[in-house]
Amino acid sequence: MDAFERAKKIRLAIFDVDGVMTDGRLYLTDGGQEFKAFNSLDGHGMKMLQRSGVELAIITGRISQLVALRAANLGVIHLYQGAEDKLAAFLDLLKKTGVDPSECAYMGDDVIDLPVMRRCGLATCVPAAPALVKQHAHYVADLPGGDGAVRELCELIMQAQGTFEAQLAPYLN
Repeated sequence: MDAFERAKKIRLAIFDVDGVMTDGRLYLTDGGQEFKAFNSLDGHGMKMLQRSGVELAIITGRISQLVALRAANLGVIHLYQGAEDKLAAFLDLLKKTGVDPSECAYMGDDVIDLPVMRRCGLATCVPAAPALVKQHAHYVADLPGGDGAVRELCELIMQAQGTFEAQLAPYLN
């Protein structure tokens, strides 16, 4: 089954942060402050996907107040930070939402994401992901993490589900 067919069944889209929602660079000051750059186009894609009826979640291995703020800004209520065991977070998320793993899309960028990618219905990754991660992906984004990969996945799901035009309609009328 190809990625487009898998995308038709997605009810929950899950994203890693560093390397997926950002370019993967960690900007740290001498004082310990952390900076991340998020792409506004990615964020709008997530909002459109959510408005089309697909729930959103974030599972990340790091803990950052910036991520909590970004999740709140995007209306993401399922946020798992400090998830060294992403599979445990994924299983908890499934229990909380009642969504079947086959109805989940996941976008990652490294081997820590493989346990979730191997169990979800639509496993995706960014182009900078290691070869092993790409081997387990049903779809490898054309655009880089932090620069359109998230938007690309959101649009793929909406196109597969026939909701993309409806999400664009308010901007074209």
